[in-house]
Amino acid sequence: MTTKPGGLLRLPAERRLRRKADFDAAYARGKRCSNEYFLVIARPNPASGPRLGLSVATKVAGNSVRRNRLRRLVRESFRLRQRELPACDLVVSVRPKVRSAGAAELRASLGELWVKVGRQCASFSPRASGSTSGS
Repeated sequence: MTTKPGGLLRLPAERRLRRKADFDAAYARGKRCSNEYFLVIARPNPASGPRLGLSVATKVAGNSVRRNRLRRLVRESFRLRQRELPACDLVVSVRPKVRSAGAAELRASLGELWVKVGRQCASFSPRASGSTSGS
């Protein structure tokens, strides 16, 4: 995490998926976890930690204001939970029901998904639970 001059915390570039090839690899070979609002596709990566990619379609989320609000909400949730996640590429897609949900409900939903992803993908990396043993 880096800090801007104004003191705001940011998600650094090395924690974001940016290339089409990374998204394509996650879609092709990733494990899927979902709930009523979000779909998360996770794939192991050689980086030192988790990286986030977002797929927020106009058709599903609505106009740019709604899409950007959802992106900010997902990025913030990821930024706060990234140390609990294994080293994997995560692509988060939104589902149509997201339009009718409030911010608190979406944050709670994401929190549950990060736990689910961490459990399902713990085999990707020993740093997921902070230990190298399988206990």
